[in-house]
Amino acid sequence: MLYYLFEYLEQQYQFPGASLFSFITFRASLAIVISLLVSIVYGKRIIHMLQKKQMGETVRDLGLEGQAEKAGTPTMGGIIIILATLIPVLLFSKLENIYVILLIITTLWMGAIGFTDDYLKIKKKNKDGLAGKFKIVGQVGLGLIVGLVMYFHPQITIKQEKVVQTKIINKHNRNETSRLFNSEIKSTKTTIPFVKNNEMDYADFITWINPSLAKYAWLIFIILIIIIIVAVSNGANLTDGIDGLAAGSSAIMTLTLIIFAWVSGNIIVSEYLNVMYIPRIGETVIFIAAFTGALIGFLWYNTYPAQVFMGDTGSLTIGGIIAVIAIITRKELLIPLLCGIFLIENLSVVLQVGYFKYTKKKFGEGKRIFLMSPLHHHYQKKGFHESKIVTRFWIVGILLAVITIVTLKLR
Repeated sequence: MLYYLFEYLEQQYQFPGASLFSFITFRASLAIVISLLVSIVYGKRIIHMLQKKQMGETVRDLGLEGQAEKAGTPTMGGIIIILATLIPVLLFSKLENIYVILLIITTLWMGAIGFTDDYLKIKKKNKDGLAGKFKIVGQVGLGLIVGLVMYFHPQITIKQEKVVQTKIINKHNRNETSRLFNSEIKSTKTTIPFVKNNEMDYADFITWINPSLAKYAWLIFIILIIIIIVAVSNGANLTDGIDGLAAGSSAIMTLTLIIFAWVSGNIIVSEYLNVMYIPRIGETVIFIAAFTGALIGFLWYNTYPAQVFMGDTGSLTIGGIIAVIAIITRKELLIPLLCGIFLIENLSVVLQVGYFKYTKKKFGEGKRIFLMSPLHHHYQKKGFHESKIVTRFWIVGILLAVITIVTLKLR
């Protein structure tokens, strides 16, 4: 909203300083500052409101040190993250931008699923909350929306050089020349890390059978988007188990994604780094900056000992947003690396459950790989303090983020 106000003041009155709002970096800086202030200043009020409404966490006895003290801590703190993200976005971004619209829809959609789950657990005393199948339906629904919009919306394109053959004929000779043109095209291409020719088209998954199948590439595209959104949102949900782990790890990931979004939206830098240029994607830098500020601000109250938990309201929203940002910047194949913390937490649960069922069926007694899953609980069982576990996970997350950024040049 402020963006449109200052744009008007600049055009009509040449208002001093109004032109600054045309710069993405300036608006992104304001967004991260405002989101930090909103989450810190109003976060306390939201926590008091949650306490007044008796929205306290019911903690099961899992035999973990310090667990009993957490009972009654307000949950649904994801509301803080959502508000601190959306307020700066509404103030400073171009709201007609299709990528910004997609990210706002993702925030509200996943926030609603998480809020429903938390509400059923706390107010309705349903320990399982929203049934797993309904969560999956909600995640798949978001995947369908994102996939269909990405494939069919006319403003979602990539820039590609086209070679055009032209013939010049005169009385002396006849020459054939080539000219390069930059044009926006609809495409199912994405970026592959660590290879020189770093683009891959999802259509290739079926066109090797018959080139005429290219028209069905959108099915492959949407299915993969659904899988990514479900996996990353559930990974964030599993990571939210100890104070500050999910929010801190996610902030590291989003800081990395800001770089990719800015590079992909800058035609000069993207050409220099040989990175796919995506028109209009630069506007998402404001959203990502606001989201990062909200996550860091939330840590003010969520670090050990936590004054509030994000709940599924926050964790599902965080995972959904990170997945969609990676998809729209065409960097989704970097998710296993960038979101390595989420991946490890997911795998630890899958391996634990799978191995337990296998050994129980084969030997009559179930065995475990870890003392407890997800993985952060394994280290708690080994006697590590929460703060040490979180800090070390953050260090691993920073290492993965640096390697992810290095893929811009390492091929």
